Amino acid sequence: MDHIVKTEKLIFEYRVTDATAETKAALGGVDIVVKQGEFVAVLGHNGSGKSTFAKHINCLLSPTAGQMWVKGISVSDDGENIWNIRSSVGMVFQNPDNQLIATIVEDDVAFGPENLGIAPAEIRKRVDEALSSVGMADFAENPPHFLSGGQKQRVAIAGILAMRPDIIVLDEPTAMLDPIGRREVMNVVKKLNREENITIIFITHFMDEAAQADRIIVMEEGKVAMAGLPAEIFSQIEPLKAIGLDVPDVVEIAASLQQSGLDLPHGILSVDELVEVLCQYK
Repeated sequence: MDHIVKTEKLIFEYRVTDATAETKAALGGVDIVVKQGEFVAVLGHNGSGKSTFAKHINCLLSPTAGQMWVKGISVSDDGENIWNIRSSVGMVFQNPDNQLIATIVEDDVAFGPENLGIAPAEIRKRVDEALSSVGMADFAENPPHFLSGGQKQRVAIAGILAMRPDIIVLDEPTAMLDPIGRREVMNVVKKLNREENITIIFITHFMDEAAQADRIIVMEEGKVAMAGLPAEIFSQIEPLKAIGLDVPDVVEIAASLQQSGLDLPHGILSVDELVEVLCQYK
C-alpha cells in the first residue's frame, strides 16, 4: 500500500439550521489519494471543502457517505481504530495562540506525549528532538507569549512532532503570520517532509506556498476541480481565475514575458528560476 490517505466518493453534509432538516453538501463525492511521504497542497476559496476534507483525516468529522482510509483504516470505524488514526495524524491550525496551553515552551511540547502515557525519560527525549527539528531548542524555557507568531507556530508543530505522527495536516497555518513567520513555518514543513519523510497535507490560500509542494489539489464546491504537479496547475491561469484563485506572481510575470515573445521554458515557479533563465539572455 503506497497511499497513506485515500477517499472514494467522500460525501459530508451538514444541517443548514437546527430548526429544519435541510442539509447542504460540504463535500460532494471526493476521490483523493495521498502517497506516503508526499507533500500535498490543497487550494480552494472559502467554502470549497478543503478544511472539511482535512477534518476527516483525523476523524474530527465522519463521512455522511463514501469512504476515507488513513493508513488503511476506515475513518468510519469505531473505538480503537479511531484512536490509532488520531495517534498517526497531527493537526496544526490557523491561530497558534489557540494551540499553546502551557506557560513554558517545553511543557507545551510535552503535553501531547504525556497524554499518550509516554514514560518521562522518553518524553524528555521527544521534546528535545522536536524543538531541535523546528529550530526552537534555544527557546525551550521561554514563555510562549513572548514569541513571534512564526515561532509560536513552530512550537505548535513541535508539539505535534513529539507525538511521532506519520501525517501532519496544516490548515492555513501561515494565514495569521507576517512574511518572516510564513517563511519560518514553510522551511520547517519542507524539512520535516524531506528529511523525516512525514506526509504533509498543507491547506493554504498563498499560491507561492502551494508552488513548493510535490502536488496540488484544487477544490471547488466540495469537489476536486484540478490535481497535478505545481507546474501543471499553475499553467492553467485562466481556469484558476475562473474559480476565484490566483497564481504566484512570478508565474504571471513569466506568462507575460512569453506573450511578449520571449522564449521562456514552461513551469517557472520561483523568482530564482526566473532570474536564472533571464540571465541567459544577457
